[in-house]
Amino acid sequence: MNPTTESVAPVAPAPNAPGKPGRWRIHRAWIVAAVTFVTIIGGAAINALPGLLFDPLQDDFGWSRGEIGFAVSIDMALYGITAPFAAAMMDRFGIRRVVAVALSAIAAGALASVWMTAAWQLMLYWGVLVGLGTGSMALAFSATVTNRWFTARRGLVTGVLTAAGASGQLVFLPLCAWIVDRHGWRPASVTVALAALVVVPFVWLLMRDHPADVGLAPYGGEYTEKPAPARGAAGRAVRVLFDAARTGPFWLLAGSFAICGASTNGLIRTHFIPSAHDHHMPITAAASLLAVIGIFDIIGTIFSGWLTDRFDARRLLAVYYGLRGISLLFLPLLMQATVEPPMVFFIVFYGLDWVATVPPTLALCREQYGDDSAIVFGWVLASHQVGAALVAFLGGVARDYFGTYDVVWYAAGALCAVATLMVLVIRRRREPVPSALV
Repeated sequence: MNPTTESVAPVAPAPNAPGKPGRWRIHRAWIVAAVTFVTIIGGAAINALPGLLFDPLQDDFGWSRGEIGFAVSIDMALYGITAPFAAAMMDRFGIRRVVAVALSAIAAGALASVWMTAAWQLMLYWGVLVGLGTGSMALAFSATVTNRWFTARRGLVTGVLTAAGASGQLVFLPLCAWIVDRHGWRPASVTVALAALVVVPFVWLLMRDHPADVGLAPYGGEYTEKPAPARGAAGRAVRVLFDAARTGPFWLLAGSFAICGASTNGLIRTHFIPSAHDHHMPITAAASLLAVIGIFDIIGTIFSGWLTDRFDARRLLAVYYGLRGISLLFLPLLMQATVEPPMVFFIVFYGLDWVATVPPTLALCREQYGDDSAIVFGWVLASHQVGAALVAFLGGVARDYFGTYDVVWYAAGALCAVATLMVLVIRRRREPVPSALV
C-alpha cells in the first residue's frame, strides 16, 4: 500500500509499514487540525480580558490606567518578540511540548493574578507569563501544523486556523464581560485559566509533532521521514533580520505594521471597552461590540486575500490605513451610553479592516525578500506587537492625564495617515529575489 493513500475503512497495517492510517477513518491530519483549532480558541480566551479589567482593577487597587496598560504592553511586546522564535522552538523541542508549556504559562499567569496585591505582580503574571505563553502559540503554531501535516488544502486549513483566534474572541468576550459584571474580575480570570488548562490533555494525547510519528504521509502528500531536531533555526532568524534591516522596504513594512498593531490590538482591543464605559455604556454591551469585530474580521481577511491576488498590495494597504484613520477621527463622536446605528457601522467597518492588512503585507514581504519572506514577516509581525504594546501603555497614560480617550483616537488616526504614506513609497521589485545570506 502506498504511504500517500488515505484509508476510508479500518485496515490492519503490516508491521512497521509507514503511511497506513489503520483504524482512523479520516486522515489523522484533520484530527491534528481540529485539536489545533480548539487549542487556539482556548489560548485566545486570555485576549478577552485585558480591556475588561481596567475599571475593576482601578476600583479594587487604585492603580492608574497607565500602570494597567503597561502590564498589557509587556504582554503584547513579549508576544511579538517571542513569535519569530516560536517555530524554532517547535522544531527543536516539538509542537506538543511547546504548546503544552505555553498553555500552562497562560493558565499560571491568569490564575496567579487572583491573589495579586501590587501592580508589579500584574506586570509579572499578565505581562511576562501570559506574553511568553501567547507568543509561543502565535502564527508559528498554525503555520507549523499546516506545513507538516498538509500538502493539499493548505490554504483552507490556514484560513480556518487563522479564524480560530477571532472565534475565541467571539466566544469569550461576552462570557467574560458577563462574569466581570455579575461576579467580579477574579472569577473571569479563573475562567480563562481553566479554558487554557482544559485544552492541555487534548494537546498531549491527540497532537503529534510529525505525520511520521504515526506512520503517515501528510494529507495529499508523499511519506517522508521525520527530520532531526533543527539546531540553527533561531540563529537563522536573527541573521535574516540583520540582512533585511539593511534594506529600506523592511523599515517601511515594519513601521506601517507597527501602526497597524497600535491601531488595533493596542488601541481598540485594549482601550475600547474602558472608553465606552467612560461614556456609561454597559460593559457587556461594549464587549459584545468588540466581539462582533471578530465576526467581520474573518470576512475581511478572506476578502483581502482575494483582492491581494488581483491588485497592487501597496495600494490596498494605503486604502486600508487611510480609511481606518478616517474612521478613528469620528469615533469620539460615536461614543454614547447606548449603542446607536453609527456605532454599529463603525464596528462592522473596523472588523472588515482589522487584519485585512495581513495578506498584502505578507505579499510585499514575499515580493521583496523571496525565500526568506516568512522569517521577515515574523519580524514585521513583531513590530506589529511592539506598536500595540506602546499604545496599550501610552493610551492609559493619556487617559490618566487628559481624563478622556479623545486625544488617543485622534493621534491614532494621524498615525494611520503616516502608514498610508509609508506603504505608497515602497518600490516594487520585479526581478527574482535571492535568499538572504545565511
